[in-house]
Amino acid sequence: MIGRYVTHMRIAIVGVTGLVGQMTMRILEERAVKVSEFIPVASARSVGKEIEWNGKRHVVKSLEWALDAAPDIAFFAAGSGVALEWAPRFAQAGTYVIDKSSAYRMQDDVPLVIPEINQHTITDNTKIIASPNCSTSQLVLALHPLQERYGLSRVIVSTYQSMSGSGTSALEQYKAEQAGEADPPRVYSQQIYDNCIPHCDDFSTDDYTKEELKLIHETRKILDLPDLPITATAVRVPVSVGHSESVSVSLQKEFSLAEVKECLAAMSGVDILDDISQNMYPTALQSRGKDTTFVGRLRIDRSHENSLHMWVVSDNLRKGAATNAVQIAEVLERRMTVSL
Repeated sequence: MIGRYVTHMRIAIVGVTGLVGQMTMRILEERAVKVSEFIPVASARSVGKEIEWNGKRHVVKSLEWALDAAPDIAFFAAGSGVALEWAPRFAQAGTYVIDKSSAYRMQDDVPLVIPEINQHTITDNTKIIASPNCSTSQLVLALHPLQERYGLSRVIVSTYQSMSGSGTSALEQYKAEQAGEADPPRVYSQQIYDNCIPHCDDFSTDDYTKEELKLIHETRKILDLPDLPITATAVRVPVSVGHSESVSVSLQKEFSLAEVKECLAAMSGVDILDDISQNMYPTALQSRGKDTTFVGRLRIDRSHENSLHMWVVSDNLRKGAATNAVQIAEVLERRMTVSL
């Protein structure tokens, strides 16, 4: 990439009033990303309202206004429909688009990026960059070092995904059911309060849900393993924030648990919490508010050669969404040429 280090950027967040948009604002502040102009963007019902960011009040703008402003980077956190319509227009205007929806993840010419793993896939010609599904992000961070050292033969993952992955309306459904309301708002097909639902997103081919297919296809793309044998079951659980995953991994080489722990501990963005003598293992509650992906309950699978089990937990609103997008922006910041 050509260019010198950028000391400030003009940044827009599309979908700024949603959970991921709000978290993106917070992460930008926490990581002290240098922003010369902040452009909050939302739907027509929010345009003209004011929001606070970085100690200042900012007026929410329309997509049309933001497009004309041609920011350096636009975070899209407003769903696939908005991304499909507007991301190419922003890209054509010279804006780098970092999209959190599923709209572009599996397009061959769009990189699907976890910076710790494959930021090299962002090229000089890249304008639209996809950020992975929240459950995929934590999974690949745990799998990547194992692939690099041992090679992966097969992956089986079951997820236990928090309600915030479905947005604020899902949390409203939970609260209404908890309060015993007669006609609660319905986001999930079943009651989520005091329940677990093996149904994340819509059902698709071969009786898999779209969430399960995202885990399969996105993992293959990020790890550059198009033929990786991997299968998934995605479950929604009554937890507000934090996704948990039970992962069974078969490796191509022999291993010891000590070596695996050493390998995972060396991976940027991964922490090991694994001491059963002290009841130490990751939980969704422990992950809340952190950017780390936690791995624990590591153990050998005696039922299959060269296999192990692990428990992987992360805050789905942070590394699973907003933090990863901001990290991509930081990669761009180091690579862009901006007239100062």
